Amino acid sequence: MHSNQRELELLGTGGCHLCEQAEEILKTLQRAGCPFRYRVVDIACDDALFERYGLLIPVLRGAAGEARWPFVEEEVLALTGEPAA
Repeated sequence: MHSNQRELELLGTGGCHLCEQAEEILKTLQRAGCPFRYRVVDIACDDALFERYGLLIPVLRGAAGEARWPFVEEEVLALTGEPAA
């Protein structure tokens, strides 16, 4: 990972259409050149995450905090520390 690249977590679960929409936002920003990586975390595999986020997914977490759905590109960029376009 590049030193200026940020790591985000997309909390969701399989079969969640909103989670798929959230991931599309992340992919679109990456294609546009935004320097961040993300990983998808399935909350169904973690009891504590499921209890905390079960009704809130998708949720995007980063070093700067978290954004709950519906989030927009500007919120994603804020979590990565990138300025909005």
